[in-house]
Amino acid sequence: MDVVEIISQLDTAAERYAFPDLNNGYSYAVDARLHAYHDARRWALIVETVGYSPRAGNLTDVLHIFGNCLTIGGPGSDNADFLDRIDNWDEIEDIDEPEIYCGTPILVRGHRLEVPAERGDELIDVLRQLVPDHRELLLADEQELRRRVPADLPEIMRLDDWHHPDGDLPSESTTFRQLADVLATGRTKLYAPEMPPNTHWSHWPESGTL
Repeated sequence: MDVVEIISQLDTAAERYAFPDLNNGYSYAVDARLHAYHDARRWALIVETVGYSPRAGNLTDVLHIFGNCLTIGGPGSDNADFLDRIDNWDEIEDIDEPEIYCGTPILVRGHRLEVPAERGDELIDVLRQLVPDHRELLLADEQELRRRVPADLPEIMRLDDWHHPDGDLPSESTTFRQLADVLATGRTKLYAPEMPPNTHWSHWPESGTL
């Protein structure tokens, strides 16, 4: 496999606004995770971005999926890659005050979660409190991850934090150049971070502000 081919696919996605943007003005950043897959002939990369979109009215895990072996669709995200996580949204958002918490327990994928928050709190602050105690409910399970990635393709790396580019192309990012090397060779030691991680929501103050 060719590193140039991999990084080119990521750059093309970025140019088409199909690469994950943690500073997305329409969605408040909440959490993120990255998955790398490789074998002798195939590679795939999934970047999950969990965010709260007031317009969509839910907390959504968006899977950005890339690779040379996708079983459905092409690089980026399709409609089924937007995974809403809250089952009782109409009960937790104040009908008279949008983006304000009602104070009721939050039902996430069938699990009723109590949060240390009160009625009247900003909803984004409440949703961010679900991390890290309940983050596995927010992020994708194996079935969701494998919807477009072959079931027999080994996952060789999973990152819960990394240095994500802010406006730069993936080819201009040390992180993604190294990840392209990992995806092409399967040698995880080629990922050697040079910059501190920035995927925590606090690093993306412009997210959700539009």
